[in-house]
Parts: sequence; structure tokens; C-alpha cells
Amino acid sequence: MGLVIIFSLVTLLALYGVVRSLREKNILALLFGLGTVAVFGWFTVMTVLHNGFPTSTV
Repeated sequence: MGLVIIFSLVTLLALYGVVRSLREKNILALLFGLGTVAVFGWFTVMTVLHNGFPTSTV
């Protein structure tokens, strides 16, 4: 289930980029960040719904 972890990390980093681009008033970065959040956020949600949360192997 490493895919869920990678997707969620990319989504979180994109959210940080969106906030940063809002502070700097960078419209192009805001558009790309929102697109990334939308796509990877959707993949994260759908992967969790389809496969469940990652389980611990310990």
C-alpha cells in the first residue's frame, strides 16, 4: 500500500505549494497546484476506498 502513502505525500506537498503561491500571488503556480491537488487527491481517496488503509506489518 505504498501507493496511498506516495499519493498522499504528493497531495500534501501540492497543498503547501498552493498556499505558498497564494501568499506570493503567483497565478500560474496556483493553477498547477490546484490541478495537482485535484488529480492526486482524487487518486488518494479512490485508492483508499478501493483498497483500504495501509496495514502495519509489525
